[in-house]
Amino acid sequence: MLFEVQENESIDQCLGRIKEAGYFPVRRTEKPYFKEVTKNGKVEYEPAGRQIVFEAKILE
Repeated sequence: MLFEVQENESIDQCLGRIKEAGYFPVRRTEKPYFKEVTKNGKVEYEPAGRQIVFEAKILE
């Protein structure tokens, strides 16, 4: 199951949510996302943030 760290949530809060759901994290993935900015007629891409996703398995 995948759990994404929400916008106003810390990583610790997300890990707590995973534990409450009966899962444990096995992998963390971070993906940057960018925004388009036009400077001097050229389109450039600037970092706008990152998406953090945990892959979790159920506790047995």
